[in-house]
Amino acid sequence: MRVLGIEGTAWAASAAIFEYDPDDPVPLDADPPVIETDAYQPESGGIHPREAAEHMGEAIPTVIEAALDAADGPVDAVAFSRGPGLGPCLRIVGTAARALAGTLDVPLIGVNHMVAHLEIGRHGSGFDSPVCLNASGANAHLLGYHDGRYRVLGETMDTGVGNALDKFTRHVGWSHPGGPKVEEAARDGEYVDLPYVVKGMDFSFSGLMSAAKDAYDEGVPIEDVCFSLQETIFAMLTEVAERALSLTGSDELVLGGGVGQNERLREMLSTMCAERGADFYAPEPRYLRDNAGMIAVLGAKMLAAGEGLAIEASAVDPNFRPDEVDVTWRADEASVSFVPAETPQRQGAEAVVAVDADRVTKRRIPKAYRHPALDARLRRERTVAEARLTSDARRRGVPTPVVRDVDVAEATLTFDRVGDCDLGAALTPARARVVGDHLARLHRAGIVHGDPTVRNVRVGERIYLIDFGLGYHSGHVEDFAMDCHVFGGSVRGTATDVEPILSAFEAGYADAGDDAVLRRLREIEGRGRYA
Repeated sequence: MRVLGIEGTAWAASAAIFEYDPDDPVPLDADPPVIETDAYQPESGGIHPREAAEHMGEAIPTVIEAALDAADGPVDAVAFSRGPGLGPCLRIVGTAARALAGTLDVPLIGVNHMVAHLEIGRHGSGFDSPVCLNASGANAHLLGYHDGRYRVLGETMDTGVGNALDKFTRHVGWSHPGGPKVEEAARDGEYVDLPYVVKGMDFSFSGLMSAAKDAYDEGVPIEDVCFSLQETIFAMLTEVAERALSLTGSDELVLGGGVGQNERLREMLSTMCAERGADFYAPEPRYLRDNAGMIAVLGAKMLAAGEGLAIEASAVDPNFRPDEVDVTWRADEASVSFVPAETPQRQGAEAVVAVDADRVTKRRIPKAYRHPALDARLRRERTVAEARLTSDARRRGVPTPVVRDVDVAEATLTFDRVGDCDLGAALTPARARVVGDHLARLHRAGIVHGDPTVRNVRVGERIYLIDFGLGYHSGHVEDFAMDCHVFGGSVRGTATDVEPILSAFEAGYADAGDDAVLRRLREIEGRGRYA
């Protein structure tokens, strides 16, 4: 089959032709799509939606015509990016795609832009069921296929990674796009401390960007700020990618999105995967930045699965989340998520855990992908936090393991062994309800767990919370709601019958906690970070 793909979510007016045989698929580099792109370049500042739409209106007919001229025969379908993206741009692309599909009398395929980033990487890598890190302008998240959909395993809590870098470069007077300019300046920089904000499987850039702007305003050399921005931001992304691999048990990671062109990010991810014994794949840069090739690739797979849109039902969606897509083209495939087996020694996202009959020894291992100063700081701070908060939680009536020994210099902790398995291996509504009660009791005491995933709950005669390394003291409703959000995300990424489990968790929380936290949780879930 031959599919025309049309991309136009923000800055790139692009069209591509992709030849695909579902019975005999060939590697991406053996039969690459033909891609025609005309990118919008603002004269100053960031992308202006009206100007971007004007560019899209002028460029889309030209790139479509060029792609069709390059096609070796008629097309069998038209695929287009329905979202997420800028509404004015999406509407122009949607109108063009509907008109063309109607004129050619071929199926119309509406594609989620972020899933397309994942799928072109999966197609190019040949991986079966990888975790995908999408790092683009307006987005940053981890995806994994589970139970018929791509689940968001972790995501930004405020802004996309590319937009975060652009905000800093606009502050210092550099033109769009900012990412390549930060990368160039960072080559001559040295490390200075900046905030590092990982909240379980999620992360935040707003405080980091404010600190970077302040550092620049206070006279820190721009090269040092740019170097430290890269070291901090990309270490955060790499850490959450490793957390997603650890949570799901996957040994495959794919990179997507325009920020993935950055050499330092690719180096960090490659190093992390090598340390874990995982496989890593990053597509060529032309497939990472916004392009119609990925739209055509995913459109072809959707067409092969029998998908198509009625012309009147093809409305675009600027907030189209990847976890809203029914992944019909993978209906018979296994999920990425499974519960790793209990072993005497287990490698988590940041530590090696040795287990014997009565004791558990946890050593936070140095991470070669992180800058040494940042790595030493995180290992020290998290070891101290875990020891203190584990004991503090026990004093507040929440079951946790007893801390037997702490060696801050070696970033090593020894605990009593608790439970028979992780919650992920024995997840029921009744047990989730107990977790809700435990978190509510922590929050009433002003303690944030920081990483309450199903891997960090142990099941035995009691339900125990473990791994307080990302925890801290707080009195803010937002922080407590984030704890609940992290638990919910881990359930969605690993469980099959999700709703009864989350309903029970929230009921347990409501019995012992503050209703304002659950109201804030609804707000967090509906913030539309993909706009």
